[in-house]
Amino acid sequence: MFNALVVEKDEESGKTSASVKQISVGDLPEAEVLVSVEYSTVNYKDGLCIGPGGGLVRKYPHVPGIDFAGTVEKSSDERYKPGDKVVLTGWRVGEAHWGGYAQKARVKADWLVPLPGGLSTRQAMAVGTAGFTAMLAVMALEDHGLRPGHGPVLVTGAAGGVGSVATALLAALGHEVAAVTGRPETADYLRGLGATQIVPREELNETVKRPLESETWAGCVDAVGGAMLARVLGQMKYGASVAAVGLAGGAGLPATVIPFLLRGVNLLGVDSVLQPYANRLRAWERIARDLPMDKLEAMIVPATLDDLPRLGAEILKGQVRGRVVVDVNG
Repeated sequence: MFNALVVEKDEESGKTSASVKQISVGDLPEAEVLVSVEYSTVNYKDGLCIGPGGGLVRKYPHVPGIDFAGTVEKSSDERYKPGDKVVLTGWRVGEAHWGGYAQKARVKADWLVPLPGGLSTRQAMAVGTAGFTAMLAVMALEDHGLRPGHGPVLVTGAAGGVGSVATALLAALGHEVAAVTGRPETADYLRGLGATQIVPREELNETVKRPLESETWAGCVDAVGGAMLARVLGQMKYGASVAAVGLAGGAGLPATVIPFLLRGVNLLGVDSVLQPYANRLRAWERIARDLPMDKLEAMIVPATLDDLPRLGAEILKGQVRGRVVVDVNG
């Protein structure tokens, strides 16, 4: 028997509740690789799955946790053997398939990647899905021509998980980083990650009638979407790109096509869930090489399975800063 955060649903009321319970390996879904989980983390999707489900959970009882890192215990796939260190992000694990909020998880071999050299399982989950997504966004901007010296790179939702890692990565790669936040108390935290400019959220939250403004940003990692993304598109330099990774500010996009037509601006969609294996490896290798571990350490908020119901509610309210690292054995 081992511990897991189990979410259950009352069929009569439709309400869900989450608590730490003991389950067995036999309760886990069938798959090729059994992993002894060491660490997981907390993402916005986790908050939805711990709470009302947000339409992500298919059936109850359910074990959330959309990412984890640990050690292979058993494997029927020749790619992995007992003792191998592995990382999992995406593939709807923690949503449609039981996830990482347990001391053991059983998943498909195709969903795993080897832990890159130089990273511990704890550091891998300080990165987690949020940091993995941030790296994919930075790689997308680089693939579309972004280089240090081109000008300031904007990061929206900068104090969140994706934004924190994107800020640290971009600064470490030599970029001037402008961090957007609606929480003034996070300014010192963001400067510590390498931001050279703090942009109050209200400066970009208003929609304007002008489709184009002054050319300001050489690139952007956008975790907000909505009206802010529309505004930012009109402020991009000629030929610059925005990597869209989230919708904290809404799924709508009240924009015009003018920035695309007159300035050649690129809007790049970044998906981390179904990312192909080769690009996953590339991203994790870049993380191990380019992300300053002291900056990563500064983002970490430690937690245990018992903390997850509270943290799940807090992240849905935008009250979680940095990267929560969940010690499932703590």
